[in-house]
Amino acid sequence: MNSEQLIEQVEPEADDTFAYPDTTELEPRLQWYRAQLERCFDAVFHTFVAGESVPCAILYLQGMCNADLIQEHLLVPLLAQEQLVDALSLVRFLFDKRKAPLSSSLAFVDPFKALNALLDGHGLLLIDGDERIMDLPFPHYEKRSVEEAPNESVIRGPREAFVESLDTNVTLIRRRIRSPHFKLEKMEIGETTHTSVIIAYLDHICPQERVKELKLRLNGIKIDGVLGSSYLEEAIQDNPYSPFPQLQHTERPDTVSASILEGRIAVLIDNTPIVMLAPLTFFMMLQSAEDYYQSFIAASWIRSIRFIFLFVSLMLPSFYIAVTTFHPEMIPFNLLISVSSSREIVPFSALMEASMMEIAFEALREASVRIPKSVGQAVSIIGALVIGTAAVQAGIVSAAMVIIVSVTGIASFIIPNFDLGLSFRLLRFPMMFLAGVFGIFGIACGAIIIYVHMINLETFGVPYLAGAAPRIVHNREDTLIRAPWWKMRLLPFTAQANHRLRISQDLRGWTRSKKKEKD
Repeated sequence: MNSEQLIEQVEPEADDTFAYPDTTELEPRLQWYRAQLERCFDAVFHTFVAGESVPCAILYLQGMCNADLIQEHLLVPLLAQEQLVDALSLVRFLFDKRKAPLSSSLAFVDPFKALNALLDGHGLLLIDGDERIMDLPFPHYEKRSVEEAPNESVIRGPREAFVESLDTNVTLIRRRIRSPHFKLEKMEIGETTHTSVIIAYLDHICPQERVKELKLRLNGIKIDGVLGSSYLEEAIQDNPYSPFPQLQHTERPDTVSASILEGRIAVLIDNTPIVMLAPLTFFMMLQSAEDYYQSFIAASWIRSIRFIFLFVSLMLPSFYIAVTTFHPEMIPFNLLISVSSSREIVPFSALMEASMMEIAFEALREASVRIPKSVGQAVSIIGALVIGTAAVQAGIVSAAMVIIVSVTGIASFIIPNFDLGLSFRLLRFPMMFLAGVFGIFGIACGAIIIYVHMINLETFGVPYLAGAAPRIVHNREDTLIRAPWWKMRLLPFTAQANHRLRISQDLRGWTRSKKKEKD
């Protein structure tokens, strides 16, 4: 039996009893909503008589809708108006005279859209004798306040971070980009969750072909629910089998705003503080928000340190294995004696020794995440010291290998993008295997394979190594180093070709004016 036949078997048959009644009477329509929300203890159905003789009903979900606002702004005014004698007069009171603060959509005609609004925290007003369903936009539910980003902290930059509320996240970006060119397009994904997803971009900078491509991929997602960004990431990235991240994730509104100004697209998802950015290149993942809030000299120096330790995190264990196993002549004589003496009592090969230590380090790192925060840091530090010391004294591993693995672990934490650091942690193991089997030649082959893969990788039509392969001259101002702002006059390659200026005039023009005055 194939999957299509199985789906046909489990699909429920249509039930006419759940069809929405074709009537303006209140009770049949109310029964339909009761049937839809059957066995939902938080569903509230409040019936009352407005004015003299107009039966009405208010529907809302307890905890999702502000009942106090409904009571104050709708229920009390309706009960106090004695001139309301029929549905027409009630509708005129609500909308023509604008006595109640209703939404701009005014009312629903489609009951399923009204039901979705109810599940989204809105209230509904049903009036006997009127087929429309009035929208009561009073959503109210608990949400986390705006705090500092725990994983992307800075010293001199803003302290705000995204939260799980989509409206709050949009506001955090709107405060930074106050332009009519800033567009926000909303869609719903998830057959059951109906999760709101927003794509944000600048229409005069971001290529419209890129926006259409992203919308095409998002609209093609058919899934029962979306609870996080990874649900969408795996469906829209160009090469899902690549170990390298192809979409950037961030919790910082300033990072998202800066990316949008460079012609990139932000994807905001309801109920998650993580925002995705597309397209993404390799060099973008080695940039930190801190780089743009401090001196360009210090930022360039720190960024060069990141590039150095990026290769350290990938190559150091492999290079140690290759040198100690196949090329000991590359080690200075005094150091070779020290390394050989420390390895003399170790019963394992360098490859096995490094693999055990790396796996133990990864397990310790994962355990430190799962352990409660009050004891996690102490356990991870003490565990590393105790395990490392005991392993060396027992002759299981050498002291040099403990140093190599520790430096490699520290180097992986220097990478500002967590997903890129995770990718290099995964690639470290096949590189160690190639080094243990083929030596330096194996390391070279592995590096070439990785480089060729990255060259052929694209994200929404942008080469993954853009700036280096292919070489883009003006993009080098913000890749290996961070040039001063007055040197970065052009927008990066992610923007449209017909809108390339970032800075319309020389920011340091005043220095030439002063020089002329002195002359």
